[in-house]
Amino acid sequence: MQNKIVLVTGATSGIGFQTALALANMGAQVIITGRSHSSGESAVAEIKAASGNSKVDLLTGDLSAQANVRSLAGQFKARYERLDVLINNAGLAASERKLTVDGIESNFAVNVVTPFLLTHLLMDSLKASTSPRVITLMGGDVPAKLDMDNLQTERSFDGLNSYSQSKLAMMVLMYEFAQREKDVTINVCYPGQASTNMTRSVTPEMLPGFMRFIFPLFKFMVRDDDGKSAAKASRSSVYLASSPEVKGVTGKYFDTNCKEAAWSFAVTDAAVRSTLWKFVEQAAFHK
Repeated sequence: MQNKIVLVTGATSGIGFQTALALANMGAQVIITGRSHSSGESAVAEIKAASGNSKVDLLTGDLSAQANVRSLAGQFKARYERLDVLINNAGLAASERKLTVDGIESNFAVNVVTPFLLTHLLMDSLKASTSPRVITLMGGDVPAKLDMDNLQTERSFDGLNSYSQSKLAMMVLMYEFAQREKDVTINVCYPGQASTNMTRSVTPEMLPGFMRFIFPLFKFMVRDDDGKSAAKASRSSVYLASSPEVKGVTGKYFDTNCKEAAWSFAVTDAAVRSTLWKFVEQAAFHK
């Protein structure tokens, strides 16, 4: 990864932080994003110290707001001549239905619209690379079917199920992106379960009713472990960012063991992909 420029969103902690650290250890120039300048600077300092790599930078912004996504992309383009790897790691599991400043349900905004918009905005920078890659992280088990009538939970909000629906929508979009864009490899990976700020913030109310009785077990499984499980969960994204084995490989889904896995039918359904693409394109670009 020497001389490679990598951007990792949501990388001040958790899986994103461990991904950035691993790539910095490989010699990449790593740019992380975060909402807080103070936590971001702390993460940058920690990565530099642990890796011995001074080429670690920070871009700040709350990516739930499209104006901030556009600003972040503009800042990146002003500072860097190209982008070799974009890792869409930032995610959100909201405990209740909220709308962003753009009027979009927060899970859908962060997990779907943000990676779609940021990837579009940085496409020219990616195409300036000789071997550009986009990797987007999903989270948890996804439903078998995308509820097209409840994309922004207008009809019902159901905790982690609404989060899972947004992640499935993201997978649909990235698969479609890969079919449309042949000059950049675009893949999705599943990191597996890890102790992160997001998983530790899950409440019993966010779980399906039949699962709430095992909530104490869930909390035990995601207890703070000093980043050990997050480091393990970063393997698939690091592999897709760095391995020569996946050079030129696009439109694929990789599991926690860095192996290709089957997409769900909802992802490969052309009608669903086309409808969702138009919907999100309107939300992001007002077309």
